[in-house]
Amino acid sequence: QVQLVESGGGLVQPGGSLRLSCAATMSSSFIIYATGWYRQAPGKRRELVASIETTTGTIDYSDSVNGRFTISRDNAEGTATLQMSSLKPEDTANYYCNVNGKVAVLSPRRDYWGQGTQVTVSS
Repeated sequence: QVQLVESGGGLVQPGGSLRLSCAATMSSSFIIYATGWYRQAPGKRRELVASIETTTGTIDYSDSVNGRFTISRDNAEGTATLQMSSLKPEDTANYYCNVNGKVAVLSPRRDYWGQGTQVTVSS
């Protein structure tokens, strides 16, 4: 199976920066199609923050973070790191690491999630 553990969240003032990382445990046969970060604020739906398609290298950002956040591939972990700058109070949420893939060639493709790391932007 796949286990994902996020780190790097915390309390930061508006305008500050944080770097989120995702440690992964997965078998050597696991096939990764995409990896990225999502977030969920209280009372809201989980939303995409940024993602990377591993086969094409295509990167996608939500409009709300484009230009402030940078996603990069962590090749050692098979996941992605999220550098967040110019943070705003509306960025406050629980941030989840995501991997989309399958455990073997004939297995179904699905999403895997970490437990999340809290990011709070407040003065």
